[in-house]
Amino acid sequence: MYIYGKNVALEYLNSNKKIEKAFIQNNFNDKELLNKIKSKNISYQVLSKIDMDKKVSALHQGIILKVEDYKYANLDDIIKENALIVILDHIEDPHNFGAIIRTCEAAGVDGIIIPSDRQVEVNPTVIKTSVGTTENMKIVRVTNLVNTIKLLKDKGFWIFGTDMDGTDYKSLDYKGKTAIICGNEGSGMSRLVKDNCDFIASIKMNGKVNSLNASVATGIIIFEAIRQRI
Repeated sequence: MYIYGKNVALEYLNSNKKIEKAFIQNNFNDKELLNKIKSKNISYQVLSKIDMDKKVSALHQGIILKVEDYKYANLDDIIKENALIVILDHIEDPHNFGAIIRTCEAAGVDGIIIPSDRQVEVNPTVIKTSVGTTENMKIVRVTNLVNTIKLLKDKGFWIFGTDMDGTDYKSLDYKGKTAIICGNEGSGMSRLVKDNCDFIASIKMNGKVNSLNASVATGIIIFEAIRQRI
C-alpha cells in the first residue's frame, strides 16, 4: 500500500512500522523527513513529479511511502475495564472515516469497530485524512455489527446510538464501559443496530441545518464522554 503526505510520512517514520521503500520528488527539501529516511536506512528513489503523480492520484506533497497493509486489531484487544469504544455503522466516505479516527486518537478512545461490508476500509485516503493516526488507533473489523453489540452488552457495555430523535446527549451518563455508535452519512443507523441501543443521544440544532457531519457529531459526543470521565 502507498501512503503519502508529509504528516503521514512523519508519523510512520517515527513509529516502528516497516517501510518497504520511499519515493521522493526530485525537488523535495524537507530535511527532517530526508534525514529520518536515511538514518533508518530505508531504500528510496527520487522521481519526477509526473512519475510521483502516476503512483498516487492525490496530493502527495513530494513524498510517498510503500508500507504493508493496515493490520486490524482483534475485538479482545479493545475490551477492558471502563473502555470507551466507537462503532461505525457503515461509514462510506474515507474522509469522514479518517476524521473520526483522528478525533478518537486525540480523545484517547480505546478502539473503533467497523463492519466488513458497506464500510470504507483503512486505505491511503483514510490514512492521509487521519494524519497517520491510524497507527495509534486499534480498529476492529467484524462480520456482524448487531452480534458484536450483543457481545459487548454481555461484557457490560452500555450502547449509545446517535440520532436526531433521542435524548439530549449532555444528559446521558457515559461513565463505565461505553460504546458510541456513529450512523451512515445518509441513512444514519440501521434499524437493527438502533433497536439494540440502550440509549439514543441527540445534539440539539439551533440553525436551519438539521444534522451534522458524521465525524463532527461523533466528536462532540466523544468529548462529552471524556469530560464526564475526568
